[in-house]
Amino acid sequence: MITAALLAGCSSVTSTPKTTPIDHTASSPGPGKAAADATGAFAVISAAVPSAKLGGTVTAENDPNHFLGRPHQYTSKITFTDGRIPADRTEGNEPGDVELGGSIEMFANAADAKARHDYVQAVTKGIPSLTEYDYLHGATLIRVSRLLTPAQAADYEKAAAELP
Repeated sequence: MITAALLAGCSSVTSTPKTTPIDHTASSPGPGKAAADATGAFAVISAAVPSAKLGGTVTAENDPNHFLGRPHQYTSKITFTDGRIPADRTEGNEPGDVELGGSIEMFANAADAKARHDYVQAVTKGIPSLTEYDYLHGATLIRVSRLLTPAQAADYEKAAAELP
């Protein structure tokens, strides 16, 4: 029961909202420009990791954590899939689960992102089925599926270094 309560705090189950589709042709942030939100950060990440595909955009209405826009929580969030993860390894997962690829959570400041990072690390520590790769870059937290090899996950770490 306690585990279920803890998992709710780091869940990233989302579904694609019934809103206007994201414009993937919009320009991504260039050098010296900050990624304004998780969608902008994903544009940078997916340019460096072509196997990453947008899964969904988290809104206040579909956020399973009910964190979006709350004090000290993420200000925007997207989920993504990674085509290098075999489908038979993800059976039973819901759209938006980190295990399908990952998520990008954007915060108002680096301290809030670090607090979330530390929380996710504490909750998943010692529970192999919850382990994930987490990369913190300023106010951006990139959470990546444990189903990727360390070398594959490192592609996200390298891409995170490209974020403004």
